[in-house]
Amino acid sequence: MIRKIEKKEIRNRVHQRIRRKLRGTAERPRLAVFRSLAHIYVQLIDDTAGQTLVSASSADKVGKGTARGTGGNVAAAKAIGKLVAERAKEKGIASVVFDRGGYRYHGRVKALADAARAAGLEF
Repeated sequence: MIRKIEKKEIRNRVHQRIRRKLRGTAERPRLAVFRSLAHIYVQLIDDTAGQTLVSASSADKVGKGTARGTGGNVAAAKAIGKLVAERAKEKGIASVVFDRGGYRYHGRVKALADAARAAGLEF
């Protein structure tokens, strides 16, 4: 019998393929994106030390720039991109490696990346 591959499994395979090529360091951490239906999450990760340096999400009380329950839209992604760039600047991080997490570079993922670039992160 032929097994149907779920979307989540396909995304995980793509993400693993991307991660083989990307590594975050202390000087240039990996900007990892995860999105759910309701929220978007982003972390700056130093893979050599295995540490999260900076994080932001639309589920945080601070990250909520819009009305409650609207963390899964483009406006929220832009706000989180700007927020993570500001937090990175406070930590002295100017350049990152972008990890789209197996998602297409489109919609919320693209909006987050564009907002982070506009706020001063280089990638």
